[in-house]
Amino acid sequence: MGPIYSLADFFDMLRRRAAVIGYVVALGSLISLWVALNQQHMYHSAEVIQVTRPTIADDLAKSTVAGSSARRMQLIEQRLMARSSLLGIIEKFDLYADLPLTPTEKVVMLREAVSITGVAAVREGFADDGTISVLTISALMPTALQAQQVASEFGRRTIELSVSNRIAQARETLSFFAEKEAALAAQMTTLEDEISAFHAANDVALPGTVEFRRGEVASINESLLDIAREQIQIRRAADQATATERPATAQRMLVVFQEQLATLDAQRDLLTQRKDVLEAALETTPEVQRQLGVYTRQMQALQGELDTISTRRNEAEVGFRLETSRQGERLTVLEPAGLADYPTTTARKKKALMGGVASVLLALGVAFILELRRPVLRSAAQMERETGLSPVVSIPVLDPRSQRLGLFAGLRRWLQSWPHRLSRRSHR
Repeated sequence: MGPIYSLADFFDMLRRRAAVIGYVVALGSLISLWVALNQQHMYHSAEVIQVTRPTIADDLAKSTVAGSSARRMQLIEQRLMARSSLLGIIEKFDLYADLPLTPTEKVVMLREAVSITGVAAVREGFADDGTISVLTISALMPTALQAQQVASEFGRRTIELSVSNRIAQARETLSFFAEKEAALAAQMTTLEDEISAFHAANDVALPGTVEFRRGEVASINESLLDIAREQIQIRRAADQATATERPATAQRMLVVFQEQLATLDAQRDLLTQRKDVLEAALETTPEVQRQLGVYTRQMQALQGELDTISTRRNEAEVGFRLETSRQGERLTVLEPAGLADYPTTTARKKKALMGGVASVLLALGVAFILELRRPVLRSAAQMERETGLSPVVSIPVLDPRSQRLGLFAGLRRWLQSWPHRLSRRSHR
């Protein structure tokens, strides 16, 4: 404790440093009173928003808005805390108009005065899906009305941004799949035109006419067999007529048989030509076959991709309808912001009293530090304690000046005599 070892030493220090202690206490009390009088009361208001789950289960109609609600709320908070958004709110409610601040300083103050906190929903199982159940928007402003207005404005903008972001995301998803579907349909049309041009250039039969031409070739083959049978029968009849009939009759019959054979030969040549044409149309080179295979694979790939995109486009359309009809996840005001009845800051009287107590403690600390800087033996008890020698006589300080009258002089005289009394009591 330094030079203070007893209560007598403490009162002796108070007597010697009474002026310093008085000055420090007076100055500290004045400063505390000035701070308390100039204190700005702050009012708190909060708006509670509930994050409602989709009306229709995801198994029946899945929304196309991806990501957890915590991430979406974080993005919304970033947009709300942007400089342009905060400046709009400051201008709308004329915030900090009585303070000589720059727009940047006002934005910083508003960011510090507003807080957005979310409460996570109960987990389903062991995985945290980042779902938020309740969102609390708090505002701390100089007046209760401003606190209510700012909290309500942030809540309204949060709901509007949530709705617009979800609808915009669903619309972009639907537009993407619709454009992709249209592009695939155009690619398939282009490929079909290219295949038709390739068939025409290489004289390739279309897939639907191949079986018809093969059937026609089979019919021609049967007709050729019939013609060959008739020719055989006519030749046998001509041989028989030559052998059995008279020469003149046989000659007339041979002329008829020759005409029939010529007719059958003409029919056979016509059918043979037609057959050759059909077989040439059915025959393709290996290069043409390879290119046809490439076209077939491309068409199958495009068709499969088109089927997938069409399915997803239907799902995106359902998700867009869910968002536009407000059937998906939505934000609702659970508890609107209210007017605060009392300020949240400390009372001025309490702050002034705390400043006064702190001033007294600071004054005692200053006096103790001054005592440490001048470690002087000031009483017989200190002399005996520090050196072990007991003084024979102790002469008090005699002040030849006239004694002052009044309460302060009496208190000072009592403080001066109190250490000597305690010293005498300790020697008894």
